[in-house]
Amino acid sequence: MCPNHTPTGCHWDGSPRLLHPRRPLQVAANSPSRLLRHGQNGRCRQCGNRIDLYQRADQRLIALHPAELTAAHVPESCRWHLSSGIAHPHDDDSPWCRISHAVLCPARTPTCQTSPYLEAIRRQLAVRTRRLTDTGAITPAPTPACGQADDPDTPERPIVQLLLCRYLAKHAVEHIRCVAQTRHRHRCPHPIRALTGPAGTWRLLPTGPRHGQLALPDVLMAVYDLGHLPYREQLRWRAQRCPRHDATPGAADLTLAEWQPFDPLQHAAHIRTRLPHPEGRRLGNQ
Repeated sequence: MCPNHTPTGCHWDGSPRLLHPRRPLQVAANSPSRLLRHGQNGRCRQCGNRIDLYQRADQRLIALHPAELTAAHVPESCRWHLSSGIAHPHDDDSPWCRISHAVLCPARTPTCQTSPYLEAIRRQLAVRTRRLTDTGAITPAPTPACGQADDPDTPERPIVQLLLCRYLAKHAVEHIRCVAQTRHRHRCPHPIRALTGPAGTWRLLPTGPRHGQLALPDVLMAVYDLGHLPYREQLRWRAQRCPRHDATPGAADLTLAEWQPFDPLQHAAHIRTRLPHPEGRRLGNQ
């Protein structure tokens, strides 16, 4: 028979047992970014190198290089600085600054004029990308074969209508992930589209003029309409939470919802004038 000892505050040799209380991550009420910094680091999908995500003044996210650089070696147009968790696209008169990862990413073309100092960092990141590729940590994106292009009617970033507003999604409808934090302090991997619940419907709706904009031609575009869903369900989509975390409102969010207000002028490249193919419509209406 195994004895059942009551746990005490000491080890077997009498030394005190130090128990560190677990502190839940919380967002301060006066935080301008409303983000948990623990969940705002990741890896670039193209090169696999580390990135830090920060919110800008317009509430959009930007991926910054995780290390500070000498401001004298960075062009003024590429300098960023942080203030209360918000990234601003200029320096703060300090000898150090941050830089966008898009400038240093070896898988992209630099967005500004680089210096020998930045080119050396790009080469270091390229070597790291090659090492990650050789070890199988990342897989390069496959190149589409000639004559096998994707269906042009299937939007990579669909236009979604909910709560009487239209938003541009960051991913396909079935790939929009929950933004809540799990018990392991990672981002929830589940999609927000419930497989067993009601879903949206692909419709051809007019673009329609926006307040303060020029009138656009009356063009029908494919919209993933959620307006017929219950109000509570539309709020869940707007908060970008899966059904499980929607039932636990106390769970913190690791990132902001990725909805971007749709502008028919700025987002004209994402407008599709025909509905997705039948397989895509069935996938969205499951």
